[in-house]
Formats: sequence, structure tokens, C-alpha cells
Amino acid sequence: MSDLLSAWAVDRDSPLRPDVVALLEEHLQDMRAESPPESVHALDPAALDVPGTAFWTARTGDGTLLGCAALKGLSPGHAELKSMRTAAAARGRGVGSGLLDHVLAHAAAAGHRRVSLETGTQPFFLPARSLYLSRGFVECGPFGDYVLDPWSVFMTRAVDDG
Repeated sequence: MSDLLSAWAVDRDSPLRPDVVALLEEHLQDMRAESPPESVHALDPAALDVPGTAFWTARTGDGTLLGCAALKGLSPGHAELKSMRTAAAARGRGVGSGLLDHVLAHAAAAGHRRVSLETGTQPFFLPARSLYLSRGFVECGPFGDYVLDPWSVFMTRAVDDG
């Protein structure tokens, strides 16, 4: 696997590609297994393929899908990180970090001043929360259409333009 991950890149992509659909379905299944239905805020592939939402994948040179992430505009200057997912075989290898850094750089270039996200409170989500904290996210209150929910952690951070 280390040879597989020695060279990979993040690029814009379609959430409707078959391998991406499978990864996002795995993501939704995990969210449904970990959270009650009213607390599952992951988007399906069609909901990620809309104007105002940018979608990226991390892939090896031969096209193997390693992970994905999306950025959904909420209001001028504010965007939400959506559907961060790393393929099981690529976890712990820096793919999530690379995707997150790419999305934050894109957010800055697009003029966003803030990026926020929602993730779970359960132990399953601890690696994600740790990654977000390592990149300067801090806990905050609900944003957008979210409401207080014991199954959700809301996080945000300012975005630098340089």
C-alpha cells in the first residue's frame, strides 16, 4: 500500500463517478450506524453535484480513489466543509490532511473568510475532530440551518488569504 500512496494528487472531480458514489455510500452508512437519523448531516452524491458546491478527490497516478471532500457556500465569505472521507486503505497516511489543506487553500482563493463544519461527538469521529483541531478549527455553536444536537460538534476557523 505504501507504493500505492507514494504519489497522489487532489483535483476537482464529480461526486457522481461510480467509485466516488461507492465511497460516499460507505460514508453515509457509517454516519447512519453512528448517529440517529435526525443527526445524520452527510450529503448524498447528487446533493454534492450542485452549483455553489466544489468537490475534490485524492487519487493516485493510476486513478485509485483515496478520499474526497467538498466545500459548500453558505453565505458570502462563509463556506461549509462537507463529505470529508478517506478510503479505509488510505487512512493514517496523510490523505485527509492533504484534502483538508487543499480545501482550505481553495476557500481562501475563493474569498471565503470562514470555513465551518459539523461532525459527530462519538468516539468514531475522534480522528476527524483531531485533524480539524490540528488545522486550527475550534468548537462553535450551530451555523446555517443546524440546531443544537448532542450528537453533533460544530467547528469553525478563519481562512487566511496568504
